[in-house]
Parts: sequence; C-alpha cells; structure tokens
Amino acid sequence: MGWAILVHGGAGEWRAEDEAAAVAGVGLAVGSAMQRLAAGGSALDAAVAAVVALEDDALFNAGTGAVLNRDGEAELDACVMSGHDLRCGAVAALRRVRNPVLVARRVMDRTPHVMLAGEGALRFARSEGFEDYDPVTQRARDAWLRRTSASPGTVGAVVLDAAGRLAAATSTGGVSLKLPGRVGDSPVPGAGNYANTAAGCSATGRGELMMRVLAAKDLCDRVARGEHPQAAADALLREMAAGVGADAGFILLSRDGQLGMAHTMASMPHAWWREGEPVPTARMRV
Repeated sequence: MGWAILVHGGAGEWRAEDEAAAVAGVGLAVGSAMQRLAAGGSALDAAVAAVVALEDDALFNAGTGAVLNRDGEAELDACVMSGHDLRCGAVAALRRVRNPVLVARRVMDRTPHVMLAGEGALRFARSEGFEDYDPVTQRARDAWLRRTSASPGTVGAVVLDAAGRLAAATSTGGVSLKLPGRVGDSPVPGAGNYANTAAGCSATGRGELMMRVLAAKDLCDRVARGEHPQAAADALLREMAAGVGADAGFILLSRDGQLGMAHTMASMPHAWWREGEPVPTARMRV
C-alpha cells in the first residue's frame, strides 16, 4: 500500500448553509497534504500541512475562526505525533497565534517537552518567531454575543507516507463559552490525537469523553491487535455510548491504508485520498 491521507473538519451540528463549504474545505486540506508528500515531505509534514489549511479557513473551529471562551477570547489547542518513533508535541490554551499546530510541531522539534500551555506556550511561540495574530473573526464574536457556537468541533489529519510512516495532527478552539483555561482532548497524546506504528487517529466531539477513555490510543491499539479501523471505531463508539457517553467522532488510518470514519453527531465533514485513486473523496457524513 502506498500513501494515504484522511482529514476531518469537526463533528457536530453544522449549519445547512455551511455544509458545501465544509466539504470543500476538507477536500482542499487533503490536497495540501498530498502536495507536501509529493514534494518529499514525511507523513508528519503532510498531516501538519492539512491542519494548517483548516486552521486558515475561518469556517472551522481551529486557528482563525476558533470559538471563544466565556471571556470572549480564543484559546487554542493542538497536537502532532509521529507514529514510528512516538515523538509528539502539543500546545494548550495558547492565544494570539495564527497556526497553533505549527507551534506544537516546534515544541516537538525544539524542546525536550511534550506540551506547553498558556503564557509559557505563548512566550515560546514568540521566541520561535511566531508573530502576534488575532484569530477572532466577526462570526465568532457575533456567536459569543448570542451565547451560541460559531462552528462545531475540531480539525485533524492522519497520514501514511510511502515509507510506511504514520502521523497525526489535531487542532481546535475547544468548546464555545468554555471556562478560561479549559483544555480538552485535542492536545493530549492518546486522548484526541495519537499515532503509533499500526495506526494514526484524530478525534472530535466532546473532549472530556475522549480524555476519560484515552480514545485515540485505544483505537490505535485495537488496530495493532488486528482489528479493522472501521470496526474499531464503530466498537469504541458503542462502548462509549454504554459508559461515559458518545458525543464523538473519529478518523483512523492503518499502516496498510485501511480507513475508519465514525461519528455519533449529526455531521462530520471528512475527506480522504489514497495512492491509486484519481481524486480525493469528500463527504459531510459517514
């Protein structure tokens, strides 16, 4: 099996008028990842490129367009992970940067740490040359004033490159009207983002649920034990529904290019492209 790319744009209640743009957005993100692979990039390079494309699209709840906390501020979370060596980097409750996933990648590459949070994460970002940037859009501000959500979910990508390496990247603005300082599953390796030698996973939905069951690692471990990614994702959602709750969605990609995509919420824009397929496929619902 050659390369494969799988992307999601967040599970939740998408407005009907945004659905076409959301599907187009995840399709473009897959294209960004493919271009990075074609230029010789690794699975991690490609996963980050896909997430950057979604962070820069104000429709999605990540980077520009992130939802706001109770104080009317955007606090951003992101995580990257390389499956073949289990290296990872993350940022949490980070403010005023354009692409938190790039800061997370820099944490992985330039520090001995896995996660930086809050003011420390911001100081690190500035020291690495990430300029001040206000990610708050008028749409997010209007939603905050109405005490509603501007857009659902989280964005993420999992990639398999031609060398057989897997990687995952996930980014989010979190929950609309969250308490300042709240951190969800997305920046936590094993909860909302994970990759090992068997699979890569990115989660979306109510983050506290994924944290309680370490959903992303659980799914990758199931694939390592021989389960098909689709069967693993479906099974975990059933188990969560019977236990902690299942307001969740997952994308899961195995080292042999098999896909798993599942969600219990109304919609989850997602797209994929595998070597040998003429064009990417993008859909609003599984």
